[in-house]
Amino acid sequence: MQQSIQLQLTPSQHNNPIQLRAIIAETLGYPESAITGFYKLKQSIDARSRSQIWFNITFQVYINEPFEERKIKHISFQPLKPQSPKVIIVGAGPAGLFAALKLLEHGIQPIIVERGKDIRSRRRDLAALNKQGSVNPESNYCFGEGGAGTYSDGKLYTRSNKRGDINRILNLFVQFGASEQILFESHPHIGTNKLPHIITNMREAIIGNGGIVLFETKMTDLILKDNRAIGISTPHGEQLFADAVILATGHSARDIFELLHEKQILIEAKPFALGIRIEHPQNIINNIQYHCSNEDAMTYLPPASYSLVHQANGRGVFSFCMCPGGIIAPAATNPNELVVNGWSPSKRNNPFANSGMVVTVSMDDAIHYFKNQDNHNKKKSVIATPLTLMQFQAAIEQRAFSEGGGNLVAPAQRMVDFCNNKVSTNMPDCSYLPGVQSSALTNVLPSFIVTTLQQGLKAFGNKMKGYYTNEALLVATESRTSSPVRIPRNTDTLQHPQVANLFPCGEGAGYAGGIVSAAMDGERVADVIIQQLQN
Repeated sequence: MQQSIQLQLTPSQHNNPIQLRAIIAETLGYPESAITGFYKLKQSIDARSRSQIWFNITFQVYINEPFEERKIKHISFQPLKPQSPKVIIVGAGPAGLFAALKLLEHGIQPIIVERGKDIRSRRRDLAALNKQGSVNPESNYCFGEGGAGTYSDGKLYTRSNKRGDINRILNLFVQFGASEQILFESHPHIGTNKLPHIITNMREAIIGNGGIVLFETKMTDLILKDNRAIGISTPHGEQLFADAVILATGHSARDIFELLHEKQILIEAKPFALGIRIEHPQNIINNIQYHCSNEDAMTYLPPASYSLVHQANGRGVFSFCMCPGGIIAPAATNPNELVVNGWSPSKRNNPFANSGMVVTVSMDDAIHYFKNQDNHNKKKSVIATPLTLMQFQAAIEQRAFSEGGGNLVAPAQRMVDFCNNKVSTNMPDCSYLPGVQSSALTNVLPSFIVTTLQQGLKAFGNKMKGYYTNEALLVATESRTSSPVRIPRNTDTLQHPQVANLFPCGEGAGYAGGIVSAAMDGERVADVIIQQLQN
């Protein structure tokens, strides 16, 4: 007999297997000997009460019958035939990889073209980025095998449950090496240290089943015939042809946006968010969220996180990609630009907590900024183009680089000092390896970002007592929260409205916002292509 049961457990009960079995048996009314095994179906933490923290867990319990481990749904692949259709996938991030896996399930050959390097080679470029401030424009935290997702924490939480099968995506991650914990945690997380192995397993499965993966191969042109995408060109003068082309290039592939614009293929400016990455000592966040000493929190509970949002000056300011026990990383894709992001290892055991803290940016904001930058002629009109917000994003990143003094040293300011327009006299310890320099962030960020952040941070201090502190450090700039450009597509066919067989996909096209949503979008596009090619 099997039965599911919901329990509310204290942290110590949850972490004591003997006591946990006894509680399950007592709740179900059976002797402990009758409980042959159990596993978790769902798990969340309720820390709202100041008197007691609870684990809310649903278990699948086996009673008086042999226990069976959780069944993981594995996908299988159809053998490719000589005449199998081919699909070019530009980009080996989550959208591209999951599209490739879906195509192989249906006997269609994916040809993945990735401008960056494989996981192993990419690591060397990341080391140079962190230690020497040396940016390889083709191999960095954004470009390379696995895309930005490989080195952006591995959080798998998404609200996009209407866009695809979240459980299928999580099961696929487990099939390729992720912990089964991601199947039941309310906010699943893999960890940047474990993602490379999982991504490598995916690539080996794709190649082992007939797919092709080309690293250090950049798309330099889109080959069109009768308003249909039939292939791409690469820097080596090579041309690749296929039955469809998926653009899964990520939110930082500015050259792709410029290429499409130059070819008069419709793209659109898309509002995005800009701000800073904020870092607290993790024990401060633990004490705020768990209402207990850091020692207790670390003994029984995972490092605490938070999610914050506030309306100030008619704008939204919100936390983004919060990384408990995390590290701030340099995420620039071009020399002379400064971008920061955050990630956590699987154990989230670093002494700091960081999060993006960003403000929404519109086309009007960018136009106003560029007009004010023209000191010679402030009355000169600024013509909005689909690339204006992307150019604004790049301009702020260049200001941050200049303010930091080079080598990816980041301009930074203590939180209270920032809100009081005071340059910090010294810097606290920080996880950002290239280093930080005390600066007035007003020299980097536009005034509307500064004033909105200042109001938002003070409001967050009222919501989370202890959050507003000079022990927290603001590091500029968090500017790659999403793509500043959208590549449009038809709602039903998911093809570009001008170019048949061209399928914009994932974060870079403006249709996803994280690993899982990008993976689901890749699968969704692949499903449409499968139906098209098999009819």
